[in-house]
Amino acid sequence: MAMGQQKDRQGDLMVSWSEMPRSPGHVFYDRLQSVLIEGGFDSFAEATCIAYYASKLGAPSVPPGRYFRMHLVGYFEGISSERGLEWRCSDSLSLREFLRLESRDRVPDHSWLSKTRSRLPHEVHAAVFDWVLALIAKAGLVQGDRIGVDASTMEANAALRNIVRRDTGEGYREMLKHLGKESGIETPTAEDLIRLDRNRKGKKLSNQDWVSKSDRMKDGTTHLAYKPEHAVDLDTGAVVAAELHPADEGDTTTLGKTLATAEASLKALDLAPTVETRAECVTDKGYHARAVLKDLDNSPWKTRISEPKQTNFSRWRGDEAARRAVTNNRVRLKSGVARAAFKLRAEIVERSFAHNLDRGGMRRTWLHGCENVRKRCLLHVAGHNLSLLMRQLIGAGTPREAVAGRYGCFCVLITPTGAVLIAQIVVIVSNEGDAVFSTLWFAILGIIENPNLMA
Repeated sequence: MAMGQQKDRQGDLMVSWSEMPRSPGHVFYDRLQSVLIEGGFDSFAEATCIAYYASKLGAPSVPPGRYFRMHLVGYFEGISSERGLEWRCSDSLSLREFLRLESRDRVPDHSWLSKTRSRLPHEVHAAVFDWVLALIAKAGLVQGDRIGVDASTMEANAALRNIVRRDTGEGYREMLKHLGKESGIETPTAEDLIRLDRNRKGKKLSNQDWVSKSDRMKDGTTHLAYKPEHAVDLDTGAVVAAELHPADEGDTTTLGKTLATAEASLKALDLAPTVETRAECVTDKGYHARAVLKDLDNSPWKTRISEPKQTNFSRWRGDEAARRAVTNNRVRLKSGVARAAFKLRAEIVERSFAHNLDRGGMRRTWLHGCENVRKRCLLHVAGHNLSLLMRQLIGAGTPREAVAGRYGCFCVLITPTGAVLIAQIVVIVSNEGDAVFSTLWFAILGIIENPNLMA
């Protein structure tokens, strides 16, 4: 065989469709594509979004189905930034097929994604989330009998424009202008302020000196963060409600909003709890409060909220409704059903945050505004619910899990003398598709009449 040599590249004047490079396909994305097409996802997305586009004027935008698919890729590939989404989809022929791009179409860049997200309201993203929830409900992945609720923390870039000094109430930019005038600059420009801030010594922003009215944690410290809260079906692991709250709101304040969203989602599936057929609400002790238990006592939710350890006697001051609600919840905690439910809550609800925030790349976000982050989180949770369906169909919930796995086979050989040779070959494949371990096991069974055959 002669060695091939690299020559100067010359662009082709014309290329036929049959000569275009094709991707061999990815087993995960090909199966997910068939699920979305069979469910009519593109027609549903276009019908939902058509009210927010002009009927005739203007150039065609990114198809809504392609916009939502790119965010699903962000969940499955664990990509947090929209620039990273663009690069990953441009670098893979399989993802181009998943986005349903023609040969001459380019992958939507990050600016197209940002503009589309700002154009489509939160209700459209919630409708896509409900569509995915209805899709997995048809496969029996939503029961609605036991709902576990918990919250986590999502980090974000610090917003210096929102902080002020505790002593004087002066903002960060006003402080820089004051320092610029002291250094001899009468009217400092934006470039002067940036240069001054970069070069000044002792630059510290402690919570003792600075405070923010909007970006605060539950303990009062200034820290730009968000609080995602999930309501998860403990029997299947499906997220039936995904809310995003400011990080300074306590658990007892946000529980009612999340349960209302979960009840609306279950109602659309004809699985909503009622006062006669109540569903269990399982949470940790951070949600325990008299007002919360009192409100949920006569509601469609049967509370199993862990109670914190008490050192003093409870004083009710004539509030018999609160006393009855706390007592009823305390009695439910002593059953074996409650212990099993709390074990599931610690496993399944925390798993949803691990998949969406840590592995899904949303533990830290660079989007500005709670509304934009809420839209992105809804699509990530929709991808999490689709992963449950994919695990039911092909045994893998992510593309890497679909590639990595164990492959084995049995070989049986029967000789004319009655001896049976059984061999087992097992190959374990890594996430990159390489064989990292293999083994061969065999056994000879039966009676061999002719010993010379052993040679």
